[in-house]
Amino acid sequence: MTIQLERSTRPDDLTDLIARHPAGHSLEAPLYTSREAFGLDMAAIFTKHWLFVAAEAEVPEPGDFVTVQVGPSSVIVVRDDDEQVRAFYNVCRHRGSRLLDDARGSVGNLVCPYHRWTYNVDGRLLHADNQPAGFDCSRFGLKQVHVRSVGGFVFICLADEPPADFADVATRIEPYLAPYELGRTKVAHQVDIVEQGNWKLVMENNRECYHCDGHPELTSAYFPLHGYTADDVPPRLRRTWDRFEKAIADLRASCVRQGFPVDGMRELDERPTGFMIAHAPLDGAGKSYTAGGESVCRKRLGSIADDSFGDLHLHLQPNSWFHMLSDHAVVFSVLPLSPDTTLLRSTWLVHADAVEGVDYDVSTLTHVWSATNDQDSVFVARTQRGVEDPGYQPGPYSEVEGDVEAFVSWYVNRVRAHLATIY
Repeated sequence: MTIQLERSTRPDDLTDLIARHPAGHSLEAPLYTSREAFGLDMAAIFTKHWLFVAAEAEVPEPGDFVTVQVGPSSVIVVRDDDEQVRAFYNVCRHRGSRLLDDARGSVGNLVCPYHRWTYNVDGRLLHADNQPAGFDCSRFGLKQVHVRSVGGFVFICLADEPPADFADVATRIEPYLAPYELGRTKVAHQVDIVEQGNWKLVMENNRECYHCDGHPELTSAYFPLHGYTADDVPPRLRRTWDRFEKAIADLRASCVRQGFPVDGMRELDERPTGFMIAHAPLDGAGKSYTAGGESVCRKRLGSIADDSFGDLHLHLQPNSWFHMLSDHAVVFSVLPLSPDTTLLRSTWLVHADAVEGVDYDVSTLTHVWSATNDQDSVFVARTQRGVEDPGYQPGPYSEVEGDVEAFVSWYVNRVRAHLATIY
């Protein structure tokens, strides 16, 4: 029998933990385990930064919506009648009733189920019964949430004043995303997993391939070389490295032929909207995530002219990563549920005209990342149990965990910035 004792952490303790964090090491236990740290994360990170919440393909038509839970806040993301994506708090302006309960759907108008206040999908209040003469509907539209679409992906920010550098990041990454025409895709499959670990452990696990020996399905196509150089690649991966170098040369040549950006960018830890974008070849046929790297969908995305176009991957702090292939994209969002549970949402996108059963089948399309998600869930849960153990103390990162260190450095920097505004 295991008895788990909840660690209580005072606000000043959290400030000390952040202030004394040593570079190159994981965080101290309370930052992964305590309810107070979870509250700090919601205040410092998830209500202040841009969050990826949906692909535009999830709301393809006017009136289509998804709802997203960010801590205590429920947000409606909806396409309006002018085909613009908007976001609103899921709260009626009358007496606060929740407007929509479903995770997704389609509406003509947004009608409160309590007293029937009726809103247009652009947020305007259209009708409210039994109001006094002179009642001004224009004063009671839905409360807006900052929203921005970038290359077919929808981001929201709950802050009154969102980080201004997001516009710069969007401008810089859109040339990489534009050829995929992700706004002209459809959702082939989506799955939610509740991982038994703190959200930071979920993100840290994603940011490295030090553990990729635990992903046999993934490494049948993915080169497990993230973070390595020719000088430090271990002997067991030398033959893989040789194949990788040839594949890199072929991919760069294909980018040049198509006028596609060749070099990536990595600004993960110093700016409010930390990001990284890079283009890597795949093993085998180099086309997609399957055993041998073969295609999983017969229709290529957008204007991509080469089936063997590798994996364009994008990481954005604090909650998302994206993989764009010639034939599909798979995108991931992370939202905290509690100190030790996290929602991971995975969405597979294919060309809008692709036909299930003809151009692709869902099981083949999703096999690699479904298996990888399941395996990662186990790794995250094991790490959560470890950081809850009194025997845990922060350990050093390896030479191939630079992106993990960058994520943790970004987190520490952003929490410090937040604490500086309140103390």
